[in-house]
Amino acid sequence: MVNEYTGPPPQEMETFLPQDGKNGATVYKFTPAKSDVEANGTIQFDPFKERKLEHPTTDGETLTHLLKASLGTGILAMPVAFTYAGLAGGILATVFTAFICTHCAYVLVKCGHTLYRRTHRTAMSFSEIAEVAFENGPEWGRRWGMPTSYCIRYGLFITYFGTCAVYTVIIATNFQQVIEYYYGSPLNLRVMIALLLVPLILLSWIPNLKYLAPVSMVANVFMGVGLGITFYYLVTDMPPVNDRPLFLPVMQWPAFFAIVIFAMEAIGVVMPLENQMKTPQNFIGLCGVLNQGMAGVTLIYILLGFLGYVKYGDEAQGSITLNLPIEEIPAQAVKILIALAVYCTFGLQFYVCLDIGWVAIKDRFTKRPKLVEYVMRTILVTAAVLLAVAVPTIGPFIGLIGAFCFSILGLLIPIVIEMVTYWEEGFGPGNWIVWKNVVVFVFGIIALVFGSKSSIQDILALYS
Repeated sequence: MVNEYTGPPPQEMETFLPQDGKNGATVYKFTPAKSDVEANGTIQFDPFKERKLEHPTTDGETLTHLLKASLGTGILAMPVAFTYAGLAGGILATVFTAFICTHCAYVLVKCGHTLYRRTHRTAMSFSEIAEVAFENGPEWGRRWGMPTSYCIRYGLFITYFGTCAVYTVIIATNFQQVIEYYYGSPLNLRVMIALLLVPLILLSWIPNLKYLAPVSMVANVFMGVGLGITFYYLVTDMPPVNDRPLFLPVMQWPAFFAIVIFAMEAIGVVMPLENQMKTPQNFIGLCGVLNQGMAGVTLIYILLGFLGYVKYGDEAQGSITLNLPIEEIPAQAVKILIALAVYCTFGLQFYVCLDIGWVAIKDRFTKRPKLVEYVMRTILVTAAVLLAVAVPTIGPFIGLIGAFCFSILGLLIPIVIEMVTYWEEGFGPGNWIVWKNVVVFVFGIIALVFGSKSSIQDILALYS
């Protein structure tokens, strides 16, 4: 019996993979896995898996930034806001305002996520979302994409740049009041502002939101301790709650809304925070970062407004710290802590200006981009400080710009983006999205009118 040699036994690949023989060579056929392929054969683009970041932020770090952005110096005006609505009216109106502001931020992010998938992009700024929404929306709106993008970009830049200038005045003024009390003679506010230039430049050099998160945490601690001492003053010798009205005439409520919206609004930081997240899908949702942060912020706003109004009534000042006795050390500590909290917050507010400015110029400076970026950071901070030195009373003017921009950018633009984004898909049963947006639109117009009116009155009072 003769045994023919038929070659080596088949290998594992030869056993299980289909083969093609070409020119004596064996070629194995591979079929790609279908884990990312839908039943209809089209690939589902996942913008969150495709997002690549060098220094992504966690949910906790993003929540820290969001809290700091919403817990600004505007919270100190909550007691005077309650003087326009009453105790119960103030609580209800604060909850309603927080719901509207949070909803508009949610709408912006939701539309962004929808447009990510439609255009196969992994991140967009506020202005880019508006531009892409119009350009991919109904025919009549496509020519408005670029103009809307420019308006959002410049509106945000002017508002937040002005806010940075006002922050330098707030920091310097708080330190000035405490130092003057012990020094016994007046200090030049402009000199105090100028002394902040180097510390603010150093703060602006923190490279990204990942490394800025600890600074925001420190700012939250400073603000928390400062508010804690303030609460101590409010509950000490507090008059009976029955001494204050539960409700005040509804015609006074628009002034309340104007104060609270501009204290709570943080639409400019929403997309920069989302764009830097490791898990951006966690930003929205019932228990998402946005809802968690705004729920906590709303409770603190209500608590300070309620207690401050019960304590001081109609004598509540524009900033509750002005009602505290400057001669007492705890009250002085509040001023210093708030000044330090505002200093630490400067970096987050400045990031909005930096993000807009760098996107505008980065394509022109491909050589040594890091050097150019840090030069731009330094120039922007210097310009903000110089503006504050030149006009220390700039607050009411920035308030007018903020009243105008935040009403439009924070309340009106997001609902317009939503309408354009889902124009082809429809607006739900009974067009409920349309009716919902009509309510938001009316609320935004009220905030625009009365917020601008209040700022104009402050400007007139300043120069009268």
